[in-house]
Amino acid sequence: MRTYTRGAPTVFFINLFWSLLVYSLEEDPRGGVPFLNGYYNGHSMLYFNRDEVGALQQKAQGSHYHIAKKIREAGQTMLAHPDEYLPPWDPVDFSARWNEIYGNNLGVLSMFTILFPETMGALDLARDYMERMAAQPSWLVKDAPWDEVPFAHSLVGFATAYDFLYDYLSKPQQERFLQVIANATRYMYEKSYIRGWGFQYLHNHQPTNCVALLTGSLVLMNQGYLQEAYLWMKQVLAIMEKSLVLLQDVTDGSLYEGVAYGTYTTRSLFQYIFLVQRHFDIAHFDHPWLKKHFAFLYRTILPGFERTVAIADSNYNWFYGPESQLVFLDKYVIRNGSGNWLAELIHKNRVVEGPGQAGKGQRWCTLHTEFLWYDSNLSSTPPPDFGQSRMHFFEDWGRAIYDIVHQKKYKDWINGWRNFNAGHEHPDQNSFTFAPNGVPFITEALYGPKYTFLNNAVMFSPAVSDNCFVPWEGQLTENCNSKWLKYKHGSAADTQGRVLAAIESNGLVFIQGEGKGAYNSDLKIKSFKRNLLLLHPQLLLLVDQINLEKDSPIEQMSSYFHNTDLPFEETVIDGVHGALIRHRGELYKMFWMDDTGYSDKGVLGYRRYPPGYPYDGSNYVNVTMPLKNPITRGAYIFFGPDVDVQSFSIRGDAQRVDIYLATSEHTYTVYLLTGEVTSKPLFAMVLLDQKKIVFEKEAGVKDSPPVEVEDHVSLIEDHLQHIKPVFQQLEKQILAHVLNTDNFKKTAERLLQFTDKKTTEEVIEKMFSLSGKQNKNKNSKKGSLNDKLSESLPDIFAQIEVTGMKHMYEENLEEGDAQTFVDYGGLRYLKGRKGGFVKGRSYKEVHMIATVKSTDPSISASYIRLFLILNIATFFMLLALLLTRFQKTQSLHTQRCFYGILLIDSFILLCLYSSCSRTQC
Repeated sequence: MRTYTRGAPTVFFINLFWSLLVYSLEEDPRGGVPFLNGYYNGHSMLYFNRDEVGALQQKAQGSHYHIAKKIREAGQTMLAHPDEYLPPWDPVDFSARWNEIYGNNLGVLSMFTILFPETMGALDLARDYMERMAAQPSWLVKDAPWDEVPFAHSLVGFATAYDFLYDYLSKPQQERFLQVIANATRYMYEKSYIRGWGFQYLHNHQPTNCVALLTGSLVLMNQGYLQEAYLWMKQVLAIMEKSLVLLQDVTDGSLYEGVAYGTYTTRSLFQYIFLVQRHFDIAHFDHPWLKKHFAFLYRTILPGFERTVAIADSNYNWFYGPESQLVFLDKYVIRNGSGNWLAELIHKNRVVEGPGQAGKGQRWCTLHTEFLWYDSNLSSTPPPDFGQSRMHFFEDWGRAIYDIVHQKKYKDWINGWRNFNAGHEHPDQNSFTFAPNGVPFITEALYGPKYTFLNNAVMFSPAVSDNCFVPWEGQLTENCNSKWLKYKHGSAADTQGRVLAAIESNGLVFIQGEGKGAYNSDLKIKSFKRNLLLLHPQLLLLVDQINLEKDSPIEQMSSYFHNTDLPFEETVIDGVHGALIRHRGELYKMFWMDDTGYSDKGVLGYRRYPPGYPYDGSNYVNVTMPLKNPITRGAYIFFGPDVDVQSFSIRGDAQRVDIYLATSEHTYTVYLLTGEVTSKPLFAMVLLDQKKIVFEKEAGVKDSPPVEVEDHVSLIEDHLQHIKPVFQQLEKQILAHVLNTDNFKKTAERLLQFTDKKTTEEVIEKMFSLSGKQNKNKNSKKGSLNDKLSESLPDIFAQIEVTGMKHMYEENLEEGDAQTFVDYGGLRYLKGRKGGFVKGRSYKEVHMIATVKSTDPSISASYIRLFLILNIATFFMLLALLLTRFQKTQSLHTQRCFYGILLIDSFILLCLYSSCSRTQC
């Protein structure tokens, strides 16, 4: 009895304490980002407070030195070449070309000024930079006035710099720059109702422009523009919270626009996630898509860490970051050091010159967020399987969007393809890339025209429709009249390819895709299966099988294979034609033949892109084969310099095709079962020397799209409700700040400007009398008066929603898109109401009041923190006493009393910790 009593409770309490501690650290959906709840001490406030600047400067000299070094290099480069980096004064020059570089570089310049204040000329350069941007009548590009993206880059950079450098600006500059931010933010708000980025979800334009609107609104909110900022902020959240709901359908962490444009999206998406947690306590750090997104950045990198799998419109790797995004994921989501590790490797292997180098307009713009989000406590740690060859299958890359559209999910706000923008995708179903040794051998053709033959895909002849390249016909989404993919209407809207199998077995990988759905049904293609077998890290076998309907009119197939960097050269061995590239003195080769063993000569060339694309063109190999009815097969092998192929042959019948390959080290006999009904439940079988490796149909891809997010409308409504309490808190702070001053009545009138005039006068009179009583009664508590003032105020934010929504609805009704967004103010309230919204308002006339930080919450948090520390100390003292002294006592009653005290103390500790978490102390 004594032994039992002495041992078990002690273990129980220790396990309970550590379990609670570990759980609380790992399961914090806020990611450890403190919620400010409207208590600002002026600027800076977006990402950090002014009293944190000293700590940031210390980090720049210590734990964050490697990132601060990059910031310093960027700042010093701009200081050394101001004529090259400063925006032009002349509006004609400013708007003459795509100008996102100006907003992108301003963020890092302002961070440089903060971290290294001793640098001569840095502050002057930053102020000159802002003066030049403020002097522009518009930040739009002259030739693309319908595109707010470069405008958004300018607004984000300008508003961020305003927040960072506020204390270094003169009073006239503060007021003039704030007016610029106000006018630009209002412009973005109005365009959000009529431009595609307001309703086309998960497209890179949407978070880019929404974060610009959010950033500007936050700065204005902090300066007292409560009505405008509230309405604009609510619009941002109404858009972006829907996107985050839709991302839950993307279960693999991918983004449908690919890796490069994916970083364009996440550059702003991660800023949004951070900002809404910091300022509105909207937590997304436990989002399932976020938890999987590291894999999208890690698994798509080619060996060498310089390039990525460049699918769809793309550059060689990433448009923005991805170091900033990786340290964000590490600090707030995965917490295992892998994000820091990958960010360091990418930076170490960065291409400085030539293909793959970062663009001049993008290379620095995420450095300030990388610095702010980096957690030096997370030691760089590679993923557990680093260095091991393994397959990773992104089952939702593009499929999730297709399913949302065609299954009519989220019909409250999704109306087919209208709510998505697949313009950057390519007609590339059944396409592939191959990089043995990390060397790009077969590549995609990067950002270019949306032609089928610019992908590693197949065309057919003769054409059955009036398309781009008669007599050849490509995929339905091919577009020869636009830079963008055709996807919205007709047969193109239903185009899809499917992955039927993605199986890894004994170091070999088998993938099968079905591409029939990407082509015109009048071609009468019964099935078009592309089979890929990775037999060795440097040996890939590709077998195409085209099964035609009896009355199919097509007679030929034409396959294309690309390399964006190196030209192909002809080669032939024993009558088998092929092509090769030379890379650093080594040869990478490909050969082909049809299922009769015949190999025809291919066409090698270079396709130059039309003007207006970032790349000149692509090298290609074109292999054309005649089609037999009903079945035709073509086989291709691709191999690197460490593989010596000595024999290659093929034969087949209606049920299967056999390929024999011999290298200097191994023999491979591949059996592909191709019949509609196979004799064995297999996709394929490989004899590697004498070893049998099978790929069973049971292991094929099984479609299991996720169900619609439960109660998603209420979820969004709940998040939108987080905004109003913050604004109400700021409203009280403003009134408290001007209490008993000459500005009180004027401030109250401004706060109530959207209410009914008679009601406004009555409320102001009541507030004014309360203010007068406070003047006479010096001993009355200010807090109680604040409560009375807040009780006197009508709900101005509910009224601004109604008047603002009505204004936008009336102005944009003819656009046909306003209906999508007038769903959170409630049109049902508009009928029969009168209200106005001041259009084209001059912000110069608005009296601005800086908010003052209240100390009440911090005092409360300090007391909780103090009690928590004392309670922890008490707990461990009692535990130590129990284990060292009272274990020896013969009194069972005494021991039980101590266990009781410990149990009560544990409960108090848990309550204090919970309270501390809620107040973010």
